[in-house]
Parts: sequence; structure tokens; C-alpha cells
Amino acid sequence: MTERRSPQAVWNNLVAGNERFVEGKPEHPNQDVAHRAASSAGQAPTAALFGCADSRLAAEIIFDNGIGDLFVVRNAGHIVSDSVIASLEYAVAVLGVSVVVVLAHDSCGAVQAAIDSRQQHPEPLPPRITTMLEPIIPAVQSVWLAEHSGTPYVDPTKIAAEKVNRHHLRDTVSQLLYSSEVLSEAVAEGRLGIVGAHYRLAKGRVEPVIAIGNFDEDLVEKSEQ
Repeated sequence: MTERRSPQAVWNNLVAGNERFVEGKPEHPNQDVAHRAASSAGQAPTAALFGCADSRLAAEIIFDNGIGDLFVVRNAGHIVSDSVIASLEYAVAVLGVSVVVVLAHDSCGAVQAAIDSRQQHPEPLPPRITTMLEPIIPAVQSVWLAEHSGTPYVDPTKIAAEKVNRHHLRDTVSQLLYSSEVLSEAVAEGRLGIVGAHYRLAKGRVEPVIAIGNFDEDLVEKSEQ
């Protein structure tokens, strides 16, 4: 395992890569034949990314990183599970990553399906998909009941999906910290930072929503706005 970089330094690298991607000037680092061969001996990523499995969230492309730079865990709706937690713990405790990015995005199908499932007469879904959506339901209910306390049933045309998305993103970050001593202790010791971010599909930009850990004050303050 290589020397661990600070969470802020790693985040700065990710931001710089995303800016190159947004501007259409990617450098495609660490994607050449020589690096591919060298990396076969072992991996030393600096960041882990836990994101939605949406086909438009190609992590290494979005952050203009290359082979071995990111340890990526993805599923529909970035739903926390035992396997997700174990994978991220491995990234932090064994591989020594300094940042975990939880990446949500516009027009998330899982979020929309969770919203639609709270209608009075929802379309039935396969059982496994219904189970998968359960962690998103609290965000749907919180956003809906904040403005429509008179009915428990959701009208999908009258709820802001982006608000639900961001609420669920914050819930995901909180659940990771609550469920994993490895992650929470690494954050408390300053070795790890967690950034919950939102990806804009059309613009290609990653926007921080919540930042926890050893980051510059302006990032934490900006994320709390």
C-alpha cells in the first residue's frame, strides 16, 4: 500500500479531472499500455466511488482518471448493503483510500421508481426491485409530507425528484457512517473524507452536496448550503 494522501488532496485531484471532462479536454491519464502492465502487480487507488449503476455514470471517465485510480462500487440507486460496506471497508482499511465519493445523479430511475411506488395505486414491480427501493422510501415520504401532510399518497407530478434524490444521498452517507466502524473511525481520525455528490448528466459536472471529514472549511461550508 502506498502512502496515504490527504482527503483534500485526493478530492482536489478528482475535481480537476472532472473539470477537464466538463471542458472536453480529458487527458486520459494512466490508460496506456505501460501503466496497464505495471498495475497488474497490485492496486493502489486513492479514492473509492460508490455510485448508482446508471450507464451514464462511468466513474473513470467523469473524473478523467485511469486504470487503478478509483475503487468503484455501484448498484441501482446507490443502496447501502453488507457487500457495499465490506467493499468500501476493504478500500479504506486495506487499500488505503483517502476519499469515498457517494455519487447520485439527475433523472435517477431508482428514485423515480420509489416515488411512483408511493402512489395510491402503483404499478406492481418484481419483488426484488421492490425490496431494493425500500431504503429510498424515507426520502420520498420526508419530501412529500413536508409539503403535503394531508395525504400519505404521493402524486409523482407534484413532488420534486431532485429533492428526493438529494435527501436519499444524505441518508446514504449517514447510513455508511452509522453502519461501519471502519469508515466512521477513519473519518474521526482524519484519514478519510466522505463526499456525497450530485452528477449533472447534461453538463457533466460533479457538485458536492455533503462533505464529512478532513476537508478545507470552504468545501464543508459549501456542501451544507
